[in-house]
Formats: sequence, C-alpha cells, structure tokens
Amino acid sequence: MFQLLAATTTQPANPLGTLVFIIPMFAIGYLLLVRPQKRRLQAQRQLLNALEVGDEVVTAGGILGQILDIDEDEDVVTVEIAPGTSIRMLRGGISRRLEDEADDETDDEDEAEEADRSS
Repeated sequence: MFQLLAATTTQPANPLGTLVFIIPMFAIGYLLLVRPQKRRLQAQRQLLNALEVGDEVVTAGGILGQILDIDEDEDVVTVEIAPGTSIRMLRGGISRRLEDEADDETDDEDEAEEADRSS
C-alpha cells in the first residue's frame, strides 16, 4: 500500500497545466489593475495640460481656488484661495477642475427636464 502511495505522489506536475493557470491570472491582473491605472494617469495628465487662467480647481490638499497665473517654464500655477490670498503651487498639485462637475450636473438636470417633458 505504501508503494502505491509513493508511486502516485512522486509524479512531477505537468508544466503546461501550470502555465495554463498562470497566464490567464496575469491577463486578469493586467485588465483589472494596470490598465485602469494607466487610464487614470492619462486623464490626469490631460487635465493638467488643459488648465487655463480662470479655472476653478481643487488642490490635492482639498483647497478650492481659482487659477490666476500659469508659469509654463517652471510648471507652477498661482491659485487664489480667498479674496486677496493666493498661493503658488506645482501644477501636479491640482487634483480636479470644478467646472467639469458643474457642467455634468447641468447636463444631468437638462436630461431629467427633457424626460419629464416627454412623459
């Protein structure tokens, strides 16, 4: 009986079976983790490049303000956080633009009004 158990447990594993399991796991990991992160980084880069004077923004620290000046050479923006109070910060410290959210809310409200009218 021990010989039968020893013979069945010492067979090497099939490397092809292992690869069939590992390759889809890497593909799933790429699709769920790496690809969305790349999309977020690309969207953030596009936002930072599209910033203009007068845009209302939120900094990474949560401070709300309006862009007064953009220095392209040093990659620095001047943000007014209160009347008469402005700060200089790196462009990368801007996390989002407030106007985009207001436009989205306006679009949602317009669609809701159109749906109410049609029904």
